[in-house]
Amino acid sequence: HYLLFCMRTSTLARRLRVWEHLFNQTLTQTTHRRRAPFATMTTTTKSDFGVVSMWSQVEAAPKDPILGVSELFHADKDPSKMLLGTGAYRDDNGKPLVLECVRKAEKKLIEDAKNMEYLPTQGDNQYISRSLDLAYGKEIGNAGAIAGIQTLSGTGACRLFAEFIARFKKGAVCYVPDPTWSNHLNIFRDAGVETKAYRYYKADTRGLDFDGLKEDLGNAKEGDVVLLHACAHNPTGVDPSEEQWLEISKLFKDKNLFPFLDSAYQGFASGDCDKDAFALRMFKRDGHAMALAQSFAKNMGLYGHRVGTLSIVCASKEEATVVESQLKVIARAMYSSPPLQGANLVSTILGDEKLNALWLTEVKMMAERIIDMRAKLREALEKSGSTMGWKHVTDQIGMFCYSGLTPEQVDRLKDEHHIYMTRNGRISMAGVTSKTVEKLAQAMHAVTTS
Repeated sequence: HYLLFCMRTSTLARRLRVWEHLFNQTLTQTTHRRRAPFATMTTTTKSDFGVVSMWSQVEAAPKDPILGVSELFHADKDPSKMLLGTGAYRDDNGKPLVLECVRKAEKKLIEDAKNMEYLPTQGDNQYISRSLDLAYGKEIGNAGAIAGIQTLSGTGACRLFAEFIARFKKGAVCYVPDPTWSNHLNIFRDAGVETKAYRYYKADTRGLDFDGLKEDLGNAKEGDVVLLHACAHNPTGVDPSEEQWLEISKLFKDKNLFPFLDSAYQGFASGDCDKDAFALRMFKRDGHAMALAQSFAKNMGLYGHRVGTLSIVCASKEEATVVESQLKVIARAMYSSPPLQGANLVSTILGDEKLNALWLTEVKMMAERIIDMRAKLREALEKSGSTMGWKHVTDQIGMFCYSGLTPEQVDRLKDEHHIYMTRNGRISMAGVTSKTVEKLAQAMHAVTTS
């Protein structure tokens, strides 16, 4: 009778109420016969659409501190607004940039008519080999003792390694610098790996807290993992000197700590890929077992292609083979196989002499524009009459400037000047242009003097 009634009913609302009644009757009868697996999940409620909710107990997640800034920016209608929170390069007109070497590599791939088949779980082997050459140097030495796998950019490399630690280094703690990229903490938390902070940034000097770093890592236990930013530390832009890196390597040897380097900015920091790889290659030369996360988002502008590499330096070729097999097992369950196009682009650029030379020129150009914006911002701040010290703006390196602005001052920049950045005072220097640098300096002066 209910079905007949539904067929003859002319309005959608009545049909929905009838089917809701039928569903609830069935659910009640099923629960009496046996307890349904989902019946204990939560108290059910009915929506306006007649659907029984199973997720009414779920709370809204807090907004990501970086993505939330972008949302506020896009909602602002002021034509002079500035977005300095996003870690993506912009040209001097404030526009996204696709490198010429990337466009030429795209054209070459079309001409070569490559297929669109799945990559194997470990990714493209030629891409991995060229990626490791770039990082460790072409004279790697015992290259066969490095396990390598293509990943979903640097984030995916970090996540894959965190899962590897959780499975095969149980009980190990991962020490992370204070501060660090906020997603590092999410990644290790979700993998179930305990993290501890070690001192890194010294607010009163706007520089490295080297003594605090050594003391905290000196208290780590043997076998613990330590996350290091290979260059252009995010968010502070503060890197150890070469002499300090040497001391850090010795400390790791003495304590038998495991270095995990996150390299998101090779070439993008100083404009010199070899210089930016100093710390990584030093650890390799010093004989450390270690791991490396690489990303080509920043230095090739391949943000949306999600192309990266995870490599683990092992004691032997046999160990590397075993480690790589386990990395593939983890990747298989996570995403099965990595994206094709980004790996093809990177491999084509790194493997072609002319395209590689063009890329090195272009990445140097991006780095130099950011260095120039640092100099112009410091000069404009000092000319504004500010009595504060701004030397740290040019002492720091890479995409981000850790300005020293307080959360309240950052709020005023947003509310009074329509300038958006994260509340820790991190400025994405890639978003500053020759047309906006004066406005930024004047606004920073205004919020720091009143």
